[in-house]
Amino acid sequence: MSILINKDSRVVTQGITGKTGMFHTHHSIAYANGKNCYVAGVTPKKGGQEVEGVPVFDSVAEAKAATNCNVSVIYVPPPFAAAAIDEAVDAEMEVVICITEGIPVKDMIRTRDRMKGSSTILVGPNCPGVITPEEIKIGIMPGYIHMKGRIGVVSRSGTLTYEVVDQLSKLGLGQSTCVGIGGDPVNGLKHLDVMKMFNDDPDTDGVVMCGEIGGTDEEECAAWIADNMTKPVVGFIAGVTAPPGKRMGHAGAIISGGKGTADEKIAALEAAGVSVTRNPSDMGKLMAEALQR
Repeated sequence: MSILINKDSRVVTQGITGKTGMFHTHHSIAYANGKNCYVAGVTPKKGGQEVEGVPVFDSVAEAKAATNCNVSVIYVPPPFAAAAIDEAVDAEMEVVICITEGIPVKDMIRTRDRMKGSSTILVGPNCPGVITPEEIKIGIMPGYIHMKGRIGVVSRSGTLTYEVVDQLSKLGLGQSTCVGIGGDPVNGLKHLDVMKMFNDDPDTDGVVMCGEIGGTDEEECAAWIADNMTKPVVGFIAGVTAPPGKRMGHAGAIISGGKGTADEKIAALEAAGVSVTRNPSDMGKLMAEALQR
């Protein structure tokens, strides 16, 4: 089992005829090793073409009607990406994974408000995507470092996700699903949402959670973990040395109003029983120790 996506997912790539969409669709199809979950692409006014053997449609609604796709991945330039999310939501995609970075905040505020009442799950924007190892890869992550297993990974940072996965795989700890939730200030799934999914997944035995400065998402997740989590959780928070008011990497990684510091987040996680390391090279080892306990 897995969360969010699996070998039965049917994926439509929005922006498939662009350089980025074409490149990552190619590698995602190759990762599937003969089981092609990519059934459609969308680029307005490019309907009727094919990319990597995938038919291209003018809209997500047309793609769904023709292929019964249920998951969208978005590689659309920032000025048009929020509208692409809206289109996927209107077509009632089950999951929308938005890779695009730099979407205007006001656009995402409008899109998130528009999504109220929708059953569509949004991952991102500004995220590396989601992978269920040896089944399906949706996004820009290097597939070869992943191996199938029973450890869930959730992270705001793409590169930290890859670091965790590489450490776990080298220790023989495969992953059930790895979710990059993205580092923008206005996004979809939070750590808490993904943690609940992993807690309910019978094929996930433990979770590595990577956070960073800015916002209060990690603290809210810690509060839920303390009362509800039945599986070991290992944590790492990036940005311990970041000065207030200075953006560190992601648009959402900024300490403002004295809130969102790494120390606050680490304290909240430790109080919830999460094993937190301040050394990113120890994340895999800490997970292995947590499982033994």
